[in-house]
Amino acid sequence: MAAQWRRAGADDVRIAADLTELADLVAAATGPVLVSGADLVAHTAVLRHLATSPVGPTVALVLTDPPAPGQATVREERGQVVEVGAADPSGVFGGALRVGAADLPALADAARRAAGGGPLGAVDRLVADLAARGTLIFAQRVRLLVAHRVGDEAQREAAEAAVAAVDEDRAELKLSVKERDDFFTTFFVSTWSPYVTKAAARIGIGPTGVTMVSVAFAVAAAVLFGVGGRPALVAGAVLLYLGFVLDCVDGQLARYTRHFSAWGGWLDTMADRFKEYVVYAGLGFGATHAGFRYGWALALAAMTLQTVRHMTDTWYGALHDEAARRPKVVTADAGGIGGKLNAASTRVQADTGSVSYWLKRTVVFPIGERWALIAIAAALFGPLVALVAVLVWGTLAFAYTGGLRTLRARWMRVPVLTTVDAGLHRDDGLLARTLPTARRPLLLAVLGALGAAGTLVWALLAVHGGGDLPVWVPVLALVLLLGAAQASRAPHDGSLDWLVPAALRAAEYLFAIAVGVAGRAPAWLIFGYVLVLTLLHYDLTARLEKRQAAPPLHAATLGWPGRSLLLAIGLIAGYASSALATIGAYLLVVFVASVVLAWVVLPARARGGVRSPG
Repeated sequence: MAAQWRRAGADDVRIAADLTELADLVAAATGPVLVSGADLVAHTAVLRHLATSPVGPTVALVLTDPPAPGQATVREERGQVVEVGAADPSGVFGGALRVGAADLPALADAARRAAGGGPLGAVDRLVADLAARGTLIFAQRVRLLVAHRVGDEAQREAAEAAVAAVDEDRAELKLSVKERDDFFTTFFVSTWSPYVTKAAARIGIGPTGVTMVSVAFAVAAAVLFGVGGRPALVAGAVLLYLGFVLDCVDGQLARYTRHFSAWGGWLDTMADRFKEYVVYAGLGFGATHAGFRYGWALALAAMTLQTVRHMTDTWYGALHDEAARRPKVVTADAGGIGGKLNAASTRVQADTGSVSYWLKRTVVFPIGERWALIAIAAALFGPLVALVAVLVWGTLAFAYTGGLRTLRARWMRVPVLTTVDAGLHRDDGLLARTLPTARRPLLLAVLGALGAAGTLVWALLAVHGGGDLPVWVPVLALVLLLGAAQASRAPHDGSLDWLVPAALRAAEYLFAIAVGVAGRAPAWLIFGYVLVLTLLHYDLTARLEKRQAAPPLHAATLGWPGRSLLLAIGLIAGYASSALATIGAYLLVVFVASVVLAWVVLPARARGGVRSPG
């Protein structure tokens, strides 16, 4: 095992005589610690996967073997170990875990407490104690490879034979493909993308390089969609498909080579959204160029809809993860409609490969289906049809997921936003912190969004009729927006308050579009301004999802109330276009500077501050 851990990448391998000695070793450690017993027989790749797992700082190996005496059973949900010693286990602890630096004090204390012995094995007592403390432990499952805990020589020989019978490299290549993906990706991409992954690994291209090529393909596709004409549209569709293949390959390559980094995860998230919205811009320009007056408007609607959807996805995921750690709350009302929906969803998700399983995964309009629809519709019918198709399917998917999630969230009754900095996640800024506090954050956020939507409708009617928007309309909308900002410090403990960030994004985007329309700003300028806003918000959520600090210059982005106030002043003063261009350019500069600080300057300073021991 010691030799295997070294091959798996462990820097310093120690063999502790007992848990007391282990506690002393852990207390002296400053980085992640890998702990395993001596009864584990596994591929070295299994240990490497545990050591490099990107899912979280503390990860436990989970096996599907029947539990033996002294082994801890576990129950996992949404990739988290939610209970150790469960009566209805989903697996057995694999005898190895990686503990993040923040959890090391808990591990050292658990080792001292478990040193007295008990019915479980030593490592099993550790993971049980950590789980009992509420430590967030993620599960690392073993697929295609082999890992078993053995109790005697015969079991060891059988396990070693099973390990030797598996082609480790071939298994790793298959494991680079996500276990559960969407229909289009599963059958039209993942059937051949591993060959591209293997080739990229052989010639030394990293995941970041593949991501950059994917961005280039998407930008080229957007340009071709804007040019129009059947050959350009078909070529754009082909490039879009190939760009999506590469979008899958970068993740597969990271998993195959085990080259994970916070930078790579952030870049992949930001590149995905930038590529999609650039394609919307190309389609909007192409539809306008072909004679449709509202091509840019459709592109703006598609981008706004998709961003708001993503914000609900982010916070519903956080809600569900929190609910998974509170099983008693989740099962409190199993007979209600939310409980029935939750049980039905679990059954469908478990029935992999069935018609209902694929329908459930497809109806929500995931990225693979979106890109496939855009490519096919643009090639066959043109940019206008592609945008309309995206909007129609996207709206139906939003209504479907929103309705079901609302029912399930009311059943879960988990106030997830009480566990985070609500002001940061709302992107409130300084202005919100200076306003009086009001309660009912969701109601106020929805009123703000409705006010912005009403202002946009009024602006469209006024411009279409050749008139101007009355000054009191944007002022009233701004009052409603600032009312939503007043709830920034109020408790977000309602069962539906996870919708607040998405509602605020909708409110800000719709108000910015209304200002642009009322001020007769160029459509491309309005699109560009909202695109910059989406980059800021995806940057924020990508970091928070990965449990990182906020962007270094986040305070300089003024917060959504501050930005909305400045746009309103620009509109009333008669300089809406200038306000959009100036604020948009400023925010773009702040975004780029924040990226450079976060991923270049600050890491370099951190490396420069490290001193090797004497």
